[in-house]
Amino acid sequence: MAEPRTPREVFLALVHGVAEGRWEELPELYAEQTDVVHPFDPRRAPALRTRDELREHFRPTGLGPLLIRRPVNITIHETADPEVVVAEFEYEGTVAGTGEPFALPGIFVLRVRDGQIVSSRDYFDHLASAKVRGQLDALVAPPAREG
Repeated sequence: MAEPRTPREVFLALVHGVAEGRWEELPELYAEQTDVVHPFDPRRAPALRTRDELREHFRPTGLGPLLIRRPVNITIHETADPEVVVAEFEYEGTVAGTGEPFALPGIFVLRVRDGQIVSSRDYFDHLASAKVRGQLDALVAPPAREG
């Protein structure tokens, strides 16, 4: 039986999988029960707690432009805890159709156990991401009132 992926290998599989649009494979990088939080999300979306929630999270919506991207400027910091890595990176690319360049910086703090992500804190520039996707107005609009 093959050794499970290291935290470094899992992080690299994650960012390259996102860049390459391998949406169906990405949930398999996570444990069945996990805890994925985006602390800088202006909408304060709840944590993703299961692999099924991650399948929904990674499902392509067809909304917004296609982004051609690649992970660059990757620095992975190993910690005293062998399960935890802190990874700095950027997605660099262009908006398909317009050729507009972009760079989206991020920092992920991953805990990987037995080759799967059991928790992740994804610090990402949500405003820059929304702008690139043409979704800035929706991001900063006040939430609709129920009633």
